[in-house]
Amino acid sequence: MPPLNNCNGNNCGDIICSLSAQSPLSPGTDLTQAVGGVSGGTGGSSGGKPRFSCPHYAQKMLLNLNALRLDSRFCDVEIRVGDATSVHAHRAVLSASSAYFEAMFRPELGLSEGKQKTVTLHSIRADILELLVEFIYTGQIEIEQSNVQELLAAADMLQVPEVVDGCCEYLCRELHSSNALGILRFAEAHNCRQLAEVAANFVHSNFPKVALEDELLDIPYTLLVKVIASEALRVDSEYQVFNAALRWIRHDVVPRRQYVFEILSHVRIALVPVGLIDQAIAECRDVSLKIALRSVRKDLTSRRGQLVPLRVCPRVCAKKSIYVIGGSRREQSAGWTPTDWIFESVIKYDIFRREWIESAPMEIGRILPGVAALGGKIYVIGGERGSQILANGEVYDTQNNNWEPMAPMNVPRCEFGLCTLGGTLYAMGGWIGEDIGGSIECYDPMKNAWRMVGDLPEPKFSMGVVSFEGLIYIVGGCNTHSRYLTDLISYNPVTNEWTKLACMQTARCQMGVAILDRHLYVVGGNSSQQEILRTVERYSFDEDKWSMVSPMTVRRSSPAVAAADGLLYVAGGDQPCEINFYRAQITIASFECYDPITDQWKVCPDLPTSRSEAGAVVV
Repeated sequence: MPPLNNCNGNNCGDIICSLSAQSPLSPGTDLTQAVGGVSGGTGGSSGGKPRFSCPHYAQKMLLNLNALRLDSRFCDVEIRVGDATSVHAHRAVLSASSAYFEAMFRPELGLSEGKQKTVTLHSIRADILELLVEFIYTGQIEIEQSNVQELLAAADMLQVPEVVDGCCEYLCRELHSSNALGILRFAEAHNCRQLAEVAANFVHSNFPKVALEDELLDIPYTLLVKVIASEALRVDSEYQVFNAALRWIRHDVVPRRQYVFEILSHVRIALVPVGLIDQAIAECRDVSLKIALRSVRKDLTSRRGQLVPLRVCPRVCAKKSIYVIGGSRREQSAGWTPTDWIFESVIKYDIFRREWIESAPMEIGRILPGVAALGGKIYVIGGERGSQILANGEVYDTQNNNWEPMAPMNVPRCEFGLCTLGGTLYAMGGWIGEDIGGSIECYDPMKNAWRMVGDLPEPKFSMGVVSFEGLIYIVGGCNTHSRYLTDLISYNPVTNEWTKLACMQTARCQMGVAILDRHLYVVGGNSSQQEILRTVERYSFDEDKWSMVSPMTVRRSSPAVAAADGLLYVAGGDQPCEINFYRAQITIASFECYDPITDQWKVCPDLPTSRSEAGAVVV
């Protein structure tokens, strides 16, 4: 075997040679002092004497020790797993890296393994042991989906905290609605507090998706209660929590129905529409569970509150406010002369208190801006003020109630589409001056920068744009050939592919759009007969099919539309007005909501001031 490299080899020799070439030593100069002052080293001083440090020495030592291990040289212990697999190693190296091995081999503890040439480990796979020993000698390890759980468990047992941390980082990156509960259980079982905290935050923030996954059905009762009792659940409706609890119970109904009252005590049943409880009772096939649900319903409707709490508040992180932002106001004075306002103001509607509240106004009033929520903040971009189409934008912090500027788009846009997808904003189409735009640009909030990413199949404006399960959907609007379209297309930003889907029943532009319960709702707008519409239709993402629902109580174009707490809310908009043969569109303050369970509209408290062409978002 060739001799091992040492510090008299090339690296250290180069340092001395370089020093000699650059500054020749004068007679009587101390070589140690000269070397100690080499720039770029990690030298220091002890007692005033300079010290030399070789930065590559530790890594070289590890490589040499590993080479000795691979050749079984100077190895003084054999770690055996199973019947046939064994790994040779050095006790000193294992002890220096693992508190588990250090305790095992320490003589004063008197453990039998301290004297044995061969040590057997149980409950660990041979390939996992080999990976861990390789890490101990090299500081490197391959963590992948197939081994991460066994690797973390073994590293935890053998007390190699660096590998535990590496596995936790890997699992944090792999968190998904389909595995978050499993990772949370795993982290808690192995006392990985940081991973457990990250996994719990993911479950809380994505509960509506997590609750639909099969993994929910197999979690233990204690974890289910811990999750659904949390104030941090970010849900659109308390029904999502109610439905998740029933899914868990029904999955193994005989042993689990005993927990029904305890589980439902952690659901804010008073916030769940009675019609949905009736639907759950009708669909229940287990007699005992059906009787229990009927008892809960009777307790709720009779206002006794013996089985479930009646006085409940929404969860802290539940989406519960609708923000209506910007827009315009056009009302008729006594002489029927239109008077216009452009709003900087922002109002929010508390859906549980059923009241409107003023929020901090924007810096710039905007008509038909793009509005979207991302990361708990509201982005308001573009739009029109007077005759100017805007590219700039503002960001609203709902916690601090203040606005800050953001980077402008590459293209000024009005009547364009804006949506969030994958932690970014997508802006597309719209009026861009005298022309109709067809470009798409993407905003990265971490970099505060926009970049162009593609083009629409054809230029469009005044269309509806939403995102759903990784795709962007564009419906209706206007193009260069028609002011009223029925088209629905989807866009995949990853593959840059466009797909044509089923067309609406009514051609529309200047309508409102929102997503509720796996359906895209298209509300009001203008039709090809130049008529302002009351009609509402919805598209099923699962069936690729449109259907009409009950019409609104009033006609509206350019309304503000949002979905929250299982309902569809529609605020303001334009309405036709004709007196003494004078025809115009005026803004309205009407506010109503649609319940998909009953297929009925309900009147809500009017806007403080009539407005149209505003944006709406739920936070």
